[in-house]
Amino acid sequence: VKTVKMTKKRRNSGRNKSGRGLVRRVRCEASGVMVPKDKAIKRFIVRNIVDASAIRDIQDSSVFDGYVLPKIYRKVYYCVSAAIHSKVVRVRSRKDRRNREPPKRFRPREDNKPKDKQ
Repeated sequence: VKTVKMTKKRRNSGRNKSGRGLVRRVRCEASGVMVPKDKAIKRFIVRNIVDASAIRDIQDSSVFDGYVLPKIYRKVYYCVSAAIHSKVVRVRSRKDRRNREPPKRFRPREDNKPKDKQ
């Protein structure tokens, strides 16, 4: 009797569990569904407490020179469907799915800013 092995889409079955039985569930930020913590798409968000338009006003009216405004540090979890829908991650082809390194970060260089016209 010959058994046929089913094909596997991902080598980790979409999880980071590897030997643990159950994993704690976390709440998805977008849809509110409970998703296993090892399967969830995780993002660490660092934002200013104040929006960009009000930063300059606060710094001008501040008594302290060089006061640095505090930031909000937040770990955000998404379920797979909500992360794809809100474009946190993208669907990749079968060949690109094997690439495990993180995508290149795009940071605009400060010396390439357009200069004021005079």
